[in-house]
Formats: sequence, structure tokens, C-alpha cells
Amino acid sequence: MFGLGPVELMIVGVIAVLLFGSRLPSVARSMGQSLVEFKKGMQGIEHEMHVSNAATPSPESEPSAPSGSEASTAPKFEPPTAEPKDV
Repeated sequence: MFGLGPVELMIVGVIAVLLFGSRLPSVARSMGQSLVEFKKGMQGIEHEMHVSNAATPSPESEPSAPSGSEASTAPKFEPPTAEPKDV
């Protein structure tokens, strides 16, 4: 685990007991809950990415217009016929 041997793990454990004492179980529990919430959040983000990628059609998969109908177009821009008046 992280390249730590048994002696180093015991030293870390002793330091944790000295720092947190009787609060060590509650600290470990809150750290575990934080880790679980973080993982849930990451899974939610991954799920949203998969859904958004699946919902976005690729250009090759877009259906073409039926051959018997006209494609809708936007009206052409026609410039004004009169010069603007200064007021």
C-alpha cells in the first residue's frame, strides 16, 4: 500500500491514535462517507457524459429529407430600398 512497509504503517497508526484519540472511529467514518459521496458524484458525472454522448446524433446518422418534399429554408435578406433619414 503506497510502498509503505509494516513498520511505517505502525508509525502512522500510532501518530493517528495520538492525534485523534477517542475520536478516531468518528474521523475514519466521516472520511469513509466522504469517499463514498465522491465516488457517487464521479459516477453521476460519468453517467451524464454517456447520456449526452448517446443523445447527440452523429452527422452520418442524421436522416435525409424525403425525396418528394421540399426542404424548409429561411427567407432571403432584402436590403431596404430607401436611404435612412437623419433626424
